[in-house]
Amino acid sequence: MRYFFEDCALDTERRELRRGPDVVPTAPQVLDLLEYLIRSRDRVVSKDDFVNTIWNGRIVSDAAVTTRLNAVRRAIGDSGQQQRLLKTFPRKGFRFVGAVHDEDRRPGAAVAIAVAVTSANAVGERLSAGWLQASEVA
Repeated sequence: MRYFFEDCALDTERRELRRGPDVVPTAPQVLDLLEYLIRSRDRVVSKDDFVNTIWNGRIVSDAAVTTRLNAVRRAIGDSGQQQRLLKTFPRKGFRFVGAVHDEDRRPGAAVAIAVAVTSANAVGERLSAGWLQASEVA
């Protein structure tokens, strides 16, 4: 699966994060955490959720979780001050809030890529949600 957001692309099959054309050196656990946040973007994820999912329930200090979250932010070009993509909800958890478009690259899977349209004149008529399907652009 590939996830696209801002100028980033996370390829879960290749275990690779790109910002623009460049591969971002990223620790495996940071990739796991980023993928989990993106997949869970419809809800606030608690530190307990991280520990249970990423660390398989092992005892992990808050500092270790915070360090990994900061590494995720650095890797995607975000910060605790900006919180453009990864928002902190004090005493609740974290949520990936950036607009995400995904592409399933498994053989035989239907592919639906959304293409951002900045104006109605750019590529024909604009759908009410503001996105055109890739098949409509071609």
